[in-house]
Formats: sequence, structure tokens, C-alpha cells
Amino acid sequence: MDREVRMNSDELMRENAALVTLLKMCRKPDTWTSIANECILEGSAFRILEHRIDPANHPLQYRNDDSAAQGVLLEASGFDASQRRTVDETYRSAQLELDNWQRQGFDFVSLFDDRFPRRLRATIDVPPFLFAKGTLDPDDRGVSVVGSRHCSPEGARFAEECAHMLVGQGLTVVAGLAKGIDTFAHRTALKENGRTVAFIGTGIDRQYPAENRDLQHAIEERGLVLSQFWPGTAPTKQTFPMRNALMSGYSIATIIADAGEYSGTRIQARQAQHHGRPVIINSIVLDKAKWARALENNDDVFIVNDVDGVRDALRQINRIGDQADELIRGLLMQEPVIR
Repeated sequence: MDREVRMNSDELMRENAALVTLLKMCRKPDTWTSIANECILEGSAFRILEHRIDPANHPLQYRNDDSAAQGVLLEASGFDASQRRTVDETYRSAQLELDNWQRQGFDFVSLFDDRFPRRLRATIDVPPFLFAKGTLDPDDRGVSVVGSRHCSPEGARFAEECAHMLVGQGLTVVAGLAKGIDTFAHRTALKENGRTVAFIGTGIDRQYPAENRDLQHAIEERGLVLSQFWPGTAPTKQTFPMRNALMSGYSIATIIADAGEYSGTRIQARQAQHHGRPVIINSIVLDKAKWARALENNDDVFIVNDVDGVRDALRQINRIGDQADELIRGLLMQEPVIR
């Protein structure tokens, strides 16, 4: 059960400090994702922290049998004063970090925050927090436009046309601020005075690649930049696939404008399928990538030749979504059957 509770500022600060404490003390078999999902189920990181310290006296309100295997923070079955001091010190350090981030202008948005993107919050691999610069919209309707850093002229033109069309439809252009397709998509959205969101593979205080520094600042001022990493985090081979997964979860669909066999875009395509999000693939990609051809006949995968095909695919996606919403509303409004 997803327990979304509105909190005042003091409650939110307490929950954020407890969440950062859990993440800083995270060790196997925990992962950040498992902690995030447990927090959603419980509705409180603070109660989880208390439970990890002293499970006998602080049972969780919502837990399944498997969660018993997700250990306590302390080695012993009980806890001594020294171990408790370690947790208390980590909690105080987390409070100081949160204050420091706020002073530096790094907006820490945890999954307890009303501003956290709702579509992303509903995914199984939800991140426990995001750092944000720009304007958050928890109900943002975005479409990812992604592809190769070394794209063809045809792919670049396709990305620009898609971004132009999405802005015209009132949709947000989502991309990863990389060279190539991402850059063409972001710049077109800004040129058209539309909204664009950039997911980056570094800490929120870093700019990568360096040539997109000005573009990143422009998106911060006119759109939104999001990072799932601690400030100061450098780019690595692992951070970019992780940010691709979040782009998929944030968006209602992913458009692959151009990509080769070894493009990181294939990760987002697979993640989108994992999330139940439609994937729209430019037909030129089929000639370059086996993974694209393997997806061709999957449900919710659309192969298109031009931006008109993208527009038609999005209409089908929206129609299916509207029908699902209407069905759910109808079920909720049905009179209960009395036997």
C-alpha cells in the first residue's frame, strides 16, 4: 500500500534527516531502492529508523514477511550506548547536511515531499530523493527524447521535430543533457519557449559535458534539472544508466530518435518496457541496432518514420490512458453489491 501523507515543514525535515541517515548507513542486503520502497509502504523513514535500531519495541505498521530479512542497523540483537551514539551522530550529521544543501541552493526533494514527481514515485525502482534546480511539477506530463551522442543528421532533425511537436502539444521535453540527441531536444524546447527537464548523471552542482554548461543553466532557469546523486558526484559509467532509468519512470513515453548497437539508449528502452511505458522508435534505428529490432514486436512499442508517426503514436497512448482512467473511475463509482 502506498501511504502518501502530507507533512508540515518540521515533520518533513525530520523524515528527510531519517532518510539520509538510513541511506548513509545502508549496507547489504539493503539497497537505496529497497529503502525507498519500504519508506513508501511505511509512510515514514523515522519509524523505519527506530525499527532498525530496536525492532522489538518499534514494529512497523506495514511490512511483509520478506522485510524481516532486511536487517537492523546494529550488529547485536539489542543495542548498546556506543552503537546508539553512532546512529545519533549520523542523524545529526544528516540534519547539518540538509541545512548546508539548502544554503547552497540545492533543493533536496525526498519521496515524502509533495513536490516529488508522482509518476516516478509509482515505479518499483523509485529513488529515495532527487536534487532539483528549477520548477518542479509533481504531475508533469513529459516525453523523453533520447538517442546517440554521435547522432546522424537525420536523427538530429528527427529529435528537433519531435521536441517542436511536443511543445506544441503542451508536453514537457525530457532528456539527459548529453551531447547529440539530448542537446538537440533540449535546445529546441527552449527555443520554442516550452518546458524541458534534464536528468543528469552527476551531482546537481556539476556540469557534464562541459560544453553544455550554459545549456544546463538555461534549463535550471526556464525548466528543471534533476539529479539522483549526492552533490559532488562525478560522472561514471554507472551513473548514466541510472539516470536513464529515472527518465523512463518520469515520462509517459520514450522516443528514440537515433541510436546504434552499443548506445546507452537501449537501457532506457528496456527500462521503459519494465515500467510499462510505451517506446516510440525512429525506423532508422532498426537498421543500426539488434536490440531495437528485438523490441519491434513488443506490446507498447511503436515504429515510426517521421514526426507525424510520433504524433499518432502519442494519440493512441493518450487514448489508452484515458480509457484506463475512465475504467478505474467507473469501478470506484459503482454501487456496492449487497448480498
